[in-house]
Amino acid sequence: MHYQTQLFIDGQWVAPVRQGTLEVINPATEEVITTVAAATAEDAERAVQAARRALPAWRSLSGGERGGYLRRISEAVQQRKDRLIPLQTLNNGKTLAEAEYDMDLVSACFAYYAKLAEQLEQRQNQPVVLPSTEFTSRTRFESAGVAGLIVPWNYPLVTTSWKLAPALAAGCTVIVKPSEITPLIELELGDIAREVGLPAGVLNIVTGTGQGVGAPLCEHPGVDKLSFTGSTATGTRIMATAAQSVKGVSLELGGKSPMLVFDDARIDAAVEWICGGIFANAGQMCSATSRLLVQRSIYPQLLDALVQAVAGIQVGDPFEPQVAMGPLTSRDQYDKVLSAIAQGKQCGATLVAGGGSVPGQERGYFVQPTVFTEVPLDSALWCEEIFGPVLAVRAFDTEEEALALANDSCFGLVAGVITEDEQRIQRLSASLEVGHVFINGPQELFVETSWGGFKQSGIGRELGPWGLDEFLEVKHITRGAKQPG
Repeated sequence: MHYQTQLFIDGQWVAPVRQGTLEVINPATEEVITTVAAATAEDAERAVQAARRALPAWRSLSGGERGGYLRRISEAVQQRKDRLIPLQTLNNGKTLAEAEYDMDLVSACFAYYAKLAEQLEQRQNQPVVLPSTEFTSRTRFESAGVAGLIVPWNYPLVTTSWKLAPALAAGCTVIVKPSEITPLIELELGDIAREVGLPAGVLNIVTGTGQGVGAPLCEHPGVDKLSFTGSTATGTRIMATAAQSVKGVSLELGGKSPMLVFDDARIDAAVEWICGGIFANAGQMCSATSRLLVQRSIYPQLLDALVQAVAGIQVGDPFEPQVAMGPLTSRDQYDKVLSAIAQGKQCGATLVAGGGSVPGQERGYFVQPTVFTEVPLDSALWCEEIFGPVLAVRAFDTEEEALALANDSCFGLVAGVITEDEQRIQRLSASLEVGHVFINGPQELFVETSWGGFKQSGIGRELGPWGLDEFLEVKHITRGAKQPG
């Protein structure tokens, strides 16, 4: 398979100024797939200048014209699925089924924002009702300018599309900085951009480290808007950097999400949704429901069923169709998760499933799906984001206790609730301090609904019309109705 490995700047594949490279690793085998360009501040400068040159013409297009490009990108993703799916699995470690789901999300995202771009003209110049007849006012929505999009390694191309599609729809030109761990699939966007005829400079892709090119991009005075998905620690640094020039910022950060299971739940369905919420994508999800709260009256029964289900999860080569969970995506993440499991064994929690690397897997970053019970509330296992297939379980007695435990976190991205009590559903939906509540089902994602969190889980929203608004500036034009004299 041929891989794009250079930088995509101003519509062309170019080498970095300093000729540096980064190794890209297959997490299932630890083998080097290829090397890609390692951009630096000089390359960030080139990309920003290309985006600024392209901005006036791109933002002056009608929403319908921009929507046409987005629609063609959506179609190109569908047409390239046979290439994109195995590339996602190779570089990230997702199973083929997970990678296929991702590509469908990406295509749907571009198609959705094509529609919103086409509808943007209807929002322009809307009159504002004023209390005075001596004035009239109307509303305009304008591009936020040049946007820097910094995306993570756990859902490459998905999170890119969540940022890129609305940014382009809004009339922004962009610089995408992929994770240095999983850059290969984002680089495919360069070929897609050329295929659909996207004007040069509208999309630029710079691969490299956060320190090498991410920080210079955030600091650049020619970047008007930053959108970042990743850790809360990195997000706070980006926010501090953006404050120096008062850039617009949207941040989708960490999580330690709760799943609440009540005694009227169906055990089999609850176990399926619990496993999906923590073991999908090898637990590498900011929204992973890694804190499980179970009502005490069904706790033993549910725990037995959960342990049995976890034992049946096959971990291994993500290209094998029977495998349900692939490797972690990097050596650093593998070491971090194993360290968290070791700490869990020492904090007083009880290990009931998994607990380490996968026996017999001599190479690759494979970790067993792991479950701890009786997890202390002050432990790192209960409080800190692990970003791996590690579940912490506790029992509760009352709804009030469950709600208090669920909200007792510095994060607030999502929560899951499993119950048949409609009044309880209404109460908890209103009281859980999170950006998205999933009721009686898996974390099914729809581009029409918002994504983002409360507290330290971030600022702003992605997806839906709210995602488009993140890349628009609001302008009002107010004029006097009376002529002078």
